[in-house]
Amino acid sequence: MLYMNHIVLLFLLTSSSPLAISTFNLTFPVPHPNPNEVAQDVQRRVNTSVSRRQALQNDESACLTGNPIDDCWKCDPDWPNNRQRLADCAIGFGQYALGGKGGEYYIVTDSSDDDAVTPKPGTLRYAVIQEEPLWIVFPGNMHIKLKQELIFNSYKTLDGRGANVHITGGGCITLQYISNVIIHNIHIHHCYQSGEANVRSSPTHYGWRTESDGDGISIFGSKDLWIDHCSLSHCKDGLIDAVMGSTGITISNNFFSHHNEVMLLGHSDDYEPDSGMQVTIAFNHFGEKLVQRMPRCRRGYIHVVNNDFTQWEMYAIGGSGNPTINSQGNRYTAPTNRNAKEVTKRVDTADGDWKGWNWRSEGDVMVNGAFFVASGAGAEFRYEKAYSVEPKSAVLIDQLTMHSGVLGAGGRDNNLGKWSSGANGGGIGFDSGDDDDDYSDDMSGSNMPLLSAVFSLFIAMSSFLFLYFKPPPML
Repeated sequence: MLYMNHIVLLFLLTSSSPLAISTFNLTFPVPHPNPNEVAQDVQRRVNTSVSRRQALQNDESACLTGNPIDDCWKCDPDWPNNRQRLADCAIGFGQYALGGKGGEYYIVTDSSDDDAVTPKPGTLRYAVIQEEPLWIVFPGNMHIKLKQELIFNSYKTLDGRGANVHITGGGCITLQYISNVIIHNIHIHHCYQSGEANVRSSPTHYGWRTESDGDGISIFGSKDLWIDHCSLSHCKDGLIDAVMGSTGITISNNFFSHHNEVMLLGHSDDYEPDSGMQVTIAFNHFGEKLVQRMPRCRRGYIHVVNNDFTQWEMYAIGGSGNPTINSQGNRYTAPTNRNAKEVTKRVDTADGDWKGWNWRSEGDVMVNGAFFVASGAGAEFRYEKAYSVEPKSAVLIDQLTMHSGVLGAGGRDNNLGKWSSGANGGGIGFDSGDDDDDYSDDMSGSNMPLLSAVFSLFIAMSSFLFLYFKPPPML
């Protein structure tokens, strides 16, 4: 009965305007009751990882990087057979994202996206709409050209480790009124508007979708989400947008480049449910040819910690509607344009209206004339209490962000071997070949390989695995 109610609600929501949708969304994701404690916990974990690395720096066998997320899973030499360990490694507000933990492994064997209403078993679209938890993996390098938005169901992990997986095309990824999703090690780029079509969102429901914005990842009324080690660029609208009461989000270890409006957090200044939005932005590299919105915040509590902002053309962090912005241990490198040295921008807001907003900079390093305009009368005591654990200096940024973006991509020092073990904890391994394909993004370094000749063997084995996934009725 509850699931039927969800279907009816989803139908109403997908056929309404955003403001009308808010009328039907009777339960919003619940934010953490004390966001300062979460921010403090992030710094504690960073400090612990950095201290361990320094203590073991003369031990050549030590794998510790000082990045608490990477140290959590990469130090396991048998990580390909313990993939779901990743779900225990998130930090910040998205740390409760389970993804597909505890579920079966689903192996994407078909890169096509020919039918958004009746997707074929073996495709990525077929996997993400299923009701049960799934840990989705790839046997080799793959380019998935979407025809329409890829609408996720809850409890899914997209795990691209060991392969170069590119998602491009119509709409790209949509997380709408769901929870517990992990997206890891995926290239997402060249996403454009799509819609005016039926798209399936679960095995038992599809509905009419109007034209999408063309975001790389669109988050709408969702919670407990973690986006890690992805490379995002060249999308029609935002690279990552989170609106309409979304919360419990961590965006970490990603590489952003070649885009105008990078990240929007919050639907509008007047949309009160976004006051509960809580987002951690950690260890990311905001790279070349970015203009603005890294992020642009409306309401909510945004923790920006230990990121590397290479340059921007207008501003790095902006906001309106009185968001709380907590900037700690970042490196801000300003552009040469002397009129764009300021890190911050209060968007369309008079000075007298933003003087009381809580915008704080602690331990940040300003390069090439960058400066952060803080605000918040009477906030000093609250921040002193919240940050009793001193954040690590931004001089460690190179260390913390050296592996940002997709692991194994191009010329970056992200060496991560191709998938050499079976997804289900052992058995036959798969390795991809070196044939050329015609797709790449700015993090690829060169053209990407296709699946290898061993793929035929893989398909045979995967047909056995699909016994766990009998196609549900497509209504």
